[in-house]
Amino acid sequence: MANICEPPDDLEAYDSYVEQMRKDEYPMLKDALYLDHAGTTPYSKRLMDRFHTDMMANLFGNPHSASPSSQRSTLEIENVRMQLLHLFKADPEHFDLVFTSNATAAIKLVMEAFREQEGGFWYGYHVDSHTSVVGVRECAEQHRCFESDEEVEVWLDNESEEAANGTFLLAYPAQSNMNGRRLPLEWCKRVRGPRQRRAYILLDAAAHASTTPLDLSDAAAAADFTALSLTKIFGFPDLGALIVRKDTAHLFQKRRYFGGGTVDMVVCVKEQWHAKKSGPLHEQLEDGTLPIHSIVALRSALQTHRELFGALDQVSRHTAALAKQLYTGLVSLRHANDTHVCAIYTSGESSYGDSTIQGPIVAFTLRDRRGNWVSNTEVEKLASIKDVHLRTGGVCNPGGVAQMLDLAPWEMRENFSAGHRCGGENDILNGKPTGVIRVSLGAMSTRSDVAHFLAFVDEFFVDKTLHSPQSMCLSPLRSLSQRFHVESLTVFPVKSCARWQIPHGVPWEIRGEGLAWDREWCIVHQGTGKALSQKQHPRMALIRPDLDFKAGVLRISMPGTSEQIAVPLSADPTPFDEDAFSQRDATVCGDPISARLYTSLAIANFLSSAIGVTCTLARFPFASGNFSSTRHSKAHLPQAKSTLGTTTHRPILLSNESPILTISRSSLNRLNEQIKSQGGRAAHPSVFRANIVLAESSLLPPGHEQPWAEDEWEGMRIGGDDGPVLEFLGGCRRCQMVCIDQVSGEKNQEPFLTLAKTRRFGGRVLFGVHTALVAEKGGRRMIRSGDVVETVARSNE
Repeated sequence: MANICEPPDDLEAYDSYVEQMRKDEYPMLKDALYLDHAGTTPYSKRLMDRFHTDMMANLFGNPHSASPSSQRSTLEIENVRMQLLHLFKADPEHFDLVFTSNATAAIKLVMEAFREQEGGFWYGYHVDSHTSVVGVRECAEQHRCFESDEEVEVWLDNESEEAANGTFLLAYPAQSNMNGRRLPLEWCKRVRGPRQRRAYILLDAAAHASTTPLDLSDAAAAADFTALSLTKIFGFPDLGALIVRKDTAHLFQKRRYFGGGTVDMVVCVKEQWHAKKSGPLHEQLEDGTLPIHSIVALRSALQTHRELFGALDQVSRHTAALAKQLYTGLVSLRHANDTHVCAIYTSGESSYGDSTIQGPIVAFTLRDRRGNWVSNTEVEKLASIKDVHLRTGGVCNPGGVAQMLDLAPWEMRENFSAGHRCGGENDILNGKPTGVIRVSLGAMSTRSDVAHFLAFVDEFFVDKTLHSPQSMCLSPLRSLSQRFHVESLTVFPVKSCARWQIPHGVPWEIRGEGLAWDREWCIVHQGTGKALSQKQHPRMALIRPDLDFKAGVLRISMPGTSEQIAVPLSADPTPFDEDAFSQRDATVCGDPISARLYTSLAIANFLSSAIGVTCTLARFPFASGNFSSTRHSKAHLPQAKSTLGTTTHRPILLSNESPILTISRSSLNRLNEQIKSQGGRAAHPSVFRANIVLAESSLLPPGHEQPWAEDEWEGMRIGGDDGPVLEFLGGCRRCQMVCIDQVSGEKNQEPFLTLAKTRRFGGRVLFGVHTALVAEKGGRRMIRSGDVVETVARSNE
């Protein structure tokens, strides 16, 4: 194994050293910009090689035995336990360390002890706490959220009536996992204080300890319970730990559950009795067989981390400098009209660079040139395409996010009622963002990482012109145009799979739910029931459905194989196989639907092999009989109006937002001109997965096309005076799925990158328009390619 020189002390030299070192030690970062170290940090090649060598050279058995392999495991576990206590300068005379699956499990272990106290316990937690710390309140008799440091200070300085009797626990993070703000560690000493109260401190050090040394050498000033995430420090293995002051051991004596290895004797025949372990505290709390190999891996992790990065104080200085560089760079970004691009959520401008009060995390949101919020979802989409790894949303810090974004409880409840969920796309509600963008740095981050991220924000979110290149303007007068015709019609029988192009000139039925046979089927995960999407599974683009009306079946095939499956087009399986379906709840776009899953093992095996995921086919048929269509949370566009003027739900099947998607060939041509001017490859219309493609006359002179005319349309009639009338509901919000080649299944960066620069409106990237049938207007319900299209422009009347 190659040696690496001792990391230098000088910050500039240290950064250069890390830049060079990680080329060999972190090959997975070669083309990625990883900025989510607060989630977890990557593991090094040296660590994995060392662990592999250790595993191949030694035999480790279950430590609950007397065999040589068992004794080796026991010895290694206790050695690693001592090494970790040494890392945090925790004297084994005063502290014990309990291994847990993660930091949340460590917090939960403390909660379980307090829950068993006579009379329950009183719980106080800081507003900046992680969700796992907040959750303890549900098991407390009384609880309080401290909304500021000042409230905690006042509480610490005064005898509290609410905690005067019984047991109470104060919990807070050493560092906010949202914006990196560091809270006073001196509170740990003050809560104990001179008064003889039954008071204890739970310190969540998961975020803090990932890049900064945690010093527990002064036992009198240390927390009673310190929760840690070892994964966030080393990247591997996936473990947490709880450092416990030994003088709190009595709190765990009333813990009722016992697992294997935590008792000396158990009687269960005719009598129920057991004797708990009388040894060290960790033996009483580590239920069952410990994750032996993961703990052994910690030995390699500790050694490797020291070799690669030096002491944690070096990592702390390095990451503090990077965070200051990032903060300063984001603050300096301005649009051409001199408005700020970033709103940064920090405890103060001077905090960055000072590791005693600020960790290496920057939380912010973006604004456009008009001051409107940019959707965090749009940032995440672009980041995904550019292989930038960051975190957006509530980041598991509900109190901090609510305070920083000025979200009152009623607003959060209203947002929830409006369909907002963590990770949802509707992240700007009532004029406010519902979450933040979080960039977090780690030991192997470098100045070039920060520079690359600042360049990313500058390229896509800084408006360098005084006027927007395009606007969603409205025509002053209502007008009728017959410049367009239907170039092609397409349906997607199986959601997120390949298209089936309707033959030219063939009449096709249009319904309230969309074009006939569009998205009646979907592929669902057999375990979760969740409908699969091309966004996560690009190979779905290769699955080819074929509507065979002569045989009355839907055939599904995959290129490169002669194997195929077929299912009846009939929604009633009885004439074919009465056991062909099973009714089951499935999930589309996060919402439950009642779907009919095919029970055929051949269907499941074919699709599972094609996609690489255990899945099967499901059907959600057109509204008829007992099977009605539905709406789900993404179908948030305007509702239909009945003849009585009342709003009704607009039905859809398995499409994401609306019954029909329409695009313009003229707009696509203009977009491709912009892509090719930057050296990119033109986008095929299939990547936009539109049902209707409109085109202007091929006889128009050059330069007379009307790209983006659809921005101004209110609706259209297809096929003359008795043709169906369709309403335009709004622009289609695009995602990185348009970058998947629909022939090869390969991912590209275009056309989304160019769309993001040229077609962003109200913080959203738009291309194409959502469309729906106006049921009360028009006679026939059939359309075909070649039909003339009359478009109606909006007016301001």
